[in-house]
Amino acid sequence: MKAFWLPVLLLAFVVAGCAHSPDSTVSAAPQVMASLPVTQETAPAPTAIQKEPPVPEAPTIAADTGPLAQEKARTPAVPASATPSGGPGAPALAAQEAAAAPKADEFGDIAEFEEGEKGSGGEKVEKPEIADPLEPFNRAMYHFNDKLYYWVLKPVAQGYGKVVPKPARVSVDNFFTNLAFPIRFVNCLLQADLGGAAKELGRFTVNTVWGVGGLLDPASSEEIDLARQDRDFGQTLGTYGIGQGFYITWPVFGPSSPRDTVGLVGDSFLLPLAYVSPWYVGGGARAYDMVNDTSLSIGDYEALQGAAIDPYVAIRDAYVQYRLKKIQLKGSNAPPDKKGLQKP
Repeated sequence: MKAFWLPVLLLAFVVAGCAHSPDSTVSAAPQVMASLPVTQETAPAPTAIQKEPPVPEAPTIAADTGPLAQEKARTPAVPASATPSGGPGAPALAAQEAAAAPKADEFGDIAEFEEGEKGSGGEKVEKPEIADPLEPFNRAMYHFNDKLYYWVLKPVAQGYGKVVPKPARVSVDNFFTNLAFPIRFVNCLLQADLGGAAKELGRFTVNTVWGVGGLLDPASSEEIDLARQDRDFGQTLGTYGIGQGFYITWPVFGPSSPRDTVGLVGDSFLLPLAYVSPWYVGGGARAYDMVNDTSLSIGDYEALQGAAIDPYVAIRDAYVQYRLKKIQLKGSNAPPDKKGLQKP
């Protein structure tokens, strides 16, 4: 009986040892986990740690060295506290804007500049004006003179300029200018300008003797330097305090005033051509002088007329300013007279 139980006990001992071996435990684990009832959450299985991809570096941009970059470098940066709103940084922004704004004394008062020009002493210079009670008549005479210029005087002067070379026309102009010496000389004396009278006398002598009767103008050369004294009787009356009065446009003679009309008549008695007999010879010589002068100044009248909205008003204003300037300067070193105004 004992012999029968001894092999059985030995077999049970071997089976128990195999059940507790490591290999049998690992192989039986999945089956045991599958057989367990789902009664509670189990911790997820740990996963492998993945590395984050490297952040790409920003591309390097070449520094801007242009004029805009240099200007930005010179401009002070606005601090972060200087916000446009009414916060704590508002005073700082206002101070920076005030520093960048142009100063009033750099450009002057724009309003005052638009009102009128300033004199040398800073005083406002009023634009010279003249009464024009005869405007309908003056406009009619202006249109008459305008048609006379475009229809007769300019075509004749252009044809004359094509036939006679410019040096010869300049010599003719010098001759008639030298012939009007008595007008300038006498008015220098009437204006108590003895220095101007002496210059005119010396100029007349030089141009008559060395200038071949006035055809040349050696007195205006740099060596002699005797400038023409631009004087007339209307200017003399103005230096005595006589006003222009009102504006008037004469046919053929152009813009004038009562004072300058009297001056024109007075100067005519000092012109040697007024004493040439018969009268039409002197009149023809004066007409020839007008054509010759026009041939040398074609385009001046057209430029003034083309740039004006109302040519009549533009010529009237130019005449008033021209005569006022002559009186203020007393003709000394004044530019030569333009056509349409008076030429002594």
